Amino acid sequence: MTTSDSMILAQGLRKSFGSFEAVKGIDVDVRRGEAFGFLGPNGAGKSSTMRMVAAVSPVSGGTLRILGMDPAEDGPQIRSRIGVCPQEDTLDLEITVRDNLFVYGRYFGLPRKEVRERVDELLEFVQLTEKADSMVEDLSGGMKRRLTIARSLINRPEILLLDEPTTGLDPQARHVVWDRLFRLKQQGVTLVLTTHYMDEAEQLTDRLVVMDKGLIVAEGSPMSLIAEHSTREVAELRFGVGDNEAAADKVADLADRVEVLPDRLLLYTADGEETVAKVHERGLEPVATLVRRATLEDVFLRLTGRTLVD
Repeated sequence: MTTSDSMILAQGLRKSFGSFEAVKGIDVDVRRGEAFGFLGPNGAGKSSTMRMVAAVSPVSGGTLRILGMDPAEDGPQIRSRIGVCPQEDTLDLEITVRDNLFVYGRYFGLPRKEVRERVDELLEFVQLTEKADSMVEDLSGGMKRRLTIARSLINRPEILLLDEPTTGLDPQARHVVWDRLFRLKQQGVTLVLTTHYMDEAEQLTDRLVVMDKGLIVAEGSPMSLIAEHSTREVAELRFGVGDNEAAADKVADLADRVEVLPDRLLLYTADGEETVAKVHERGLEPVATLVRRATLEDVFLRLTGRTLVD
C-alpha cells in the first residue's frame, strides 16, 4: 500500500550478483520525515538495498519507487532530490574543506552565489567553520565524517541515505554526528540509515527492519521490537573458559531464555539482580556479572541465533 507520505516504497525487492542473491524479496515503506533504519551484520543485504534506493544500482526484481518515481526511468531526477553519505569517505584530500563543498555543489548545477551561501550554512551546521580553509587530509576522522554529511546536504535533499554513518569513530565523535542527524530530522529531512550498532539504531531511528541473509526478519520501532522479542533485562554471566555450557544447564530454570555465547551466558529475565542472586544461592560463582536492559542485539540474537558482529 502506498500513501502520499511514502518516500521509498519497495515490494518484493531483489538484488542479484550472478547466481548470488544479496536481497531476497523485501517490502519497505519509508514515510516522509521519519528516520528509518536497516539493522544487521555485514553481508545482510543492507548496502545492496541502499544502492538500489540511491538509484545507482539496478533492481533485479520486484518494484521500487523513490519519491513516487521509478529509478530505472527517472534516475537523474531522483538523484537530484536525495543525498547520499557513503560508508567510505570519498572526499578530495588535495583541496580545502570549503572547496570540497563548493565543487560538489557545482556538480548539481547550482549557481555560484547560491553554492557559496549554502557552503557557509553547512560548514556552520556541521561545526567546521573554523576548518573551512584547512586541507581535508589534516582533519580527524570525525571531522571528515561531518564534512561528508555536509556534502550530501548541498542540494537540500528530501531524503538522506547514510550507510554506516559512524563506523570507525570514537564515542565522542559519534555523538556529535548523531546530534547533527537528529537536527536534520527535526528540519523534516527523511533519514534512511544502515548500521550494525544497536545503540545507533536505538538512538536515531523511529522504525527499523532487522535484516539477515538478504531477508527482513522483523520490523518495528526499537522499543516495540525489544518488548516483543526480549525480556526487560539481561543478566550476563562469565564463567571460566569452557565452563559456560555446563553452567547453562544449572541456571536454565532461572530465566525465560538462556543464550550460550563463546565467552558468556545471557539470562533473559524481568529482574536481572534477582536472577544473579539466585545463581549465587546455588553455589555458582561467575568470574564476572553484568545486569543490563535488553537491546536490539538481543532481538537479533533471538531471531537469527547469532550476534550482529558474527
